[in-house]
Amino acid sequence: MIVLLLTALAGGFGGAARFTVDTLLAARNRFSIPIGTLVVNATACLLLGIVTGIAIGHAGADDLRSVLGTGLLGGYSTFSTASVEGARLLRQGRIGAATVHGGGMLLLSLGTSTLGLVIGSAV
Repeated sequence: MIVLLLTALAGGFGGAARFTVDTLLAARNRFSIPIGTLVVNATACLLLGIVTGIAIGHAGADDLRSVLGTGLLGGYSTFSTASVEGARLLRQGRIGAATVHGGGMLLLSLGTSTLGLVIGSAV
């Protein structure tokens, strides 16, 4: 029960962190794509890769992976927002921006996840 409560609490902190990062970046965004979500998801993938890489190498790390991975980083990252942002770009007829947004999100997320796993596995 304590892991469930800690996971929920961590999810709240992750959501607050996402809001903060996205708000700060949105105020300074000069690009034609929503850069805040891209940065949030890339950093979440990197950190989740690190957490997972560490947990794989350490027996009994499941609770920590649940709290940090599912809770904190699950609350921080946002696939649904990225998808809606891409759909909005498409509806606005901004096909190039939508393609850069979606393709960039996928490639950057896969790359940072892989890097995180490599880093975490080395710990």
